[in-house]
Amino acid sequence: MPFEIRAARLADADGIARLSAELGYPASVEAFESRLRKLLGSAQHAVFVAASADGGLSGFIAIEHRLIIEYGERAEIAALVVDSQARRGGVGRALVAAAERWAAGLGLGDVTVRSNAVRAESHPFYEDLGYERTKTQHVYRKPL
Repeated sequence: MPFEIRAARLADADGIARLSAELGYPASVEAFESRLRKLLGSAQHAVFVAASADGGLSGFIAIEHRLIIEYGERAEIAALVVDSQARRGGVGRALVAAAERWAAGLGLGDVTVRSNAVRAESHPFYEDLGYERTKTQHVYRKPL
């Protein structure tokens, strides 16, 4: 299935919502529109999609420019989702490459990604792309 990688648009919110729900992060299209509006207006963030000729999305990636006091500046992949029907077809690799080009264009020397321990299939994917596991951690959350 042919696709093109391009910057996300507000009109992609429905496709991003569908893909995000497939990975276990459901939210309304309106919620994704609101988030996209903020991200697309930020020089610190980028969102890219894999779009087919008919406009359908087979994946998306979100990346952010972060300044971390201990490490300095780097880019971090905040989300990567590929439609289950499009996996192993090069979509994920193409999306990661677009995110890496964006980071390099900002002069950033590192890209990091966090991968949930339960998503075992994603670990070899990142390793095949040259990413090295540097840490295992627990994530805590406190609602306010």
